[in-house]
Amino acid sequence: MTKRLAEVAKKAGVSEATVSRVLNGRSGVSEATRASVLTALDVLGYERPTKLRGERGRLVGLVLPELQNPIFPALAEVVTASLAQRGFTPLLAARTIGGVPERDYIEMLLDHQVSGVVFAGGSYALAEAEHGHYRALTDRRMPVVMVNAGVADLGFPHISTDDAVAVEQAYGHLRSLGHERIGMVMGPEDHVPSRRKLAALEGKDFAVERTNFSMESARLAAAKLIERGVTGMICASDVLALGSIRAARRLGLDVPSDISVVGFDDSALMTCTDPPLTTVRQPIEMMGQAAVDLLVNQIEGSGVEPDELLFEPELVVRGSTAPAPQKASQRG
Repeated sequence: MTKRLAEVAKKAGVSEATVSRVLNGRSGVSEATRASVLTALDVLGYERPTKLRGERGRLVGLVLPELQNPIFPALAEVVTASLAQRGFTPLLAARTIGGVPERDYIEMLLDHQVSGVVFAGGSYALAEAEHGHYRALTDRRMPVVMVNAGVADLGFPHISTDDAVAVEQAYGHLRSLGHERIGMVMGPEDHVPSRRKLAALEGKDFAVERTNFSMESARLAAAKLIERGVTGMICASDVLALGSIRAARRLGLDVPSDISVVGFDDSALMTCTDPPLTTVRQPIEMMGQAAVDLLVNQIEGSGVEPDELLFEPELVVRGSTAPAPQKASQRG
């Protein structure tokens, strides 16, 4: 018990006597100090006393689908900084392939008495995935915000980049460069953002290959598109775009002289790739801050409609796109 008091006191920046008063429900402690002690208790993984377990702390869960794509750590940085400014402590849960399932993360966050949860990609983005585990959040009336497009019937607000505008910008850019055979490297068939991108180009001429969001699977998908004769490719993420560039090079082709590639996200270091990547930028700073604003409004009791807030993307032209290669008849 003495060790626990010392650890919690150090984490909260208060005396052991203050921690003892909070845990025993005694008076003489400000609400701010009390909240700080309870948050420290949660962060350190100690159980609250029974009489305090019904109260939510100042913890907010942040669930990421992965950390390999640099766009998610970038979003996490914005969200955690914004939460800290509002007096909340983020509890990060990053999923991995074959690791802890999303359902278990939700149970863990509920056990820690979080005040709310921000999801940045998850099962909700896959139309045919299991969504029943989100019901535990609804049943608890837990404040939740979901980032990126997902299924529409969960009852939570969404913060998304406008996928239709994004793909129209990328497609229009390649067409303006003279590309007639355009390929799309998209996520799985039930991936909602990819569905939106493809739906926006209905009636236009393009080829599609589906893949998961790894660089190697993107390389295989892009190779198939190149074999089908495309000269320009639009990818559902920057990671997929880098995999597509690798595919072109393995086939002895040059980017952008032979193949133009457009990514999506404008994640960190895309100016440093070879060539620098043309991509559609997601406004991550504004999206992350908006997600926190919506969540805190819910925590503080303000009504928030379960609507989707769309943000405008921006095409960033760099060195991975160029005019379409001339046909042999035109060169001759």
